Amino acid sequence: MPDWTPETWLIAAGRTRVEGDPLNVPPVFASNFFLPDERVYSRAEQTPTVEALETVIGGLEGGRALAFGSGMAAAATVFHRLAVGTHIAVPTDPYHGVAGIVAEGEAQGRWTVERLDQADTSAWIDALSRSDLVWLESPENPLITVADLPAICGASRPASTLVCVDSTFATPLLQQPLDLGADVVMHSATKFIGGHSDLLAGALVVRRDDLVDEFHERRLLQGATIGAMEAFLTTRGARTLHLRLSKAQDNAMELAQRLEADERIIRVRYPGLPSHETHGAAKSFMAGFGAMLSFETDGDADRCDAVLGRLELINHATSLGGVETTVERRASLAGQQRIPPTLVRTSVGCEHIDDLWSDLDRALG
Repeated sequence: MPDWTPETWLIAAGRTRVEGDPLNVPPVFASNFFLPDERVYSRAEQTPTVEALETVIGGLEGGRALAFGSGMAAAATVFHRLAVGTHIAVPTDPYHGVAGIVAEGEAQGRWTVERLDQADTSAWIDALSRSDLVWLESPENPLITVADLPAICGASRPASTLVCVDSTFATPLLQQPLDLGADVVMHSATKFIGGHSDLLAGALVVRRDDLVDEFHERRLLQGATIGAMEAFLTTRGARTLHLRLSKAQDNAMELAQRLEADERIIRVRYPGLPSHETHGAAKSFMAGFGAMLSFETDGDADRCDAVLGRLELINHATSLGGVETTVERRASLAGQQRIPPTLVRTSVGCEHIDDLWSDLDRALG
């Protein structure tokens, strides 16, 4: 990687810079290629469009990236490498798709599971010695808890223990888990990296050659490749990640402060607030606190649903990381019963903060 800042890398990386070539690598709509050549079949060797995306994400994380058709495809690739009888450690409340993979494997007897409080650093360090996979999600969805990644990823562990960090909420701009000692970084590029709520994409980033080869083979066999147009759009979205995240993060801090001061809100979870239980950890190693927050309204779930139903600017929708602000009452989803009933996960977008607050203030009544 040239001696560029991440902001510049996002814009400059993944271009051919060959005289006469397009400035941006276009979507290459091809499944196969003329022989003989190193590039044979797009499920195996990938297209130039996908390689451009992998260059952008891999360079940001300081490793080698492999792109997938979705974040879940990337996550499943990590879990499904495990042999029967292995032991894994996961957060108590992980992303519900990952929770589904974990529960399914546990029910089938493929692995034993240890579920840990994301904020309990000593418990995670202790679990390293007996786990084949330690899966961290930081910041965590939907409680926005930050794991002490330097302490956990940097702790001594057996060579067979793989530490993977889902860094979707942070993006590569706010933390680089590989530099902190993680083996694998996972991104749902559907979210902030793509940034416009119009695609599905995922990525794994590693430094170890054996893992690159293994994940590449698993992607090939599982058919979990990303399409040409999705790869093109993800790269295009990534070009403005710094600008979008900077604006959204400023909005998130202001919105969190206004919500915390409002008597209609009983709790705000945002690592940028000193009141957040993992504020100290986030402040110690993250480059920013991100654009994700959760808040709990007073009253019951029905009242909370009514508030969300009155929103006119903020979007009541699932997923996150787009330029638009979205909210979702997470306990309404299957498998999320442990989540407080009025907790509203909020992906703060790039609108004007006063318009966001006006809409939310009116909806709260």
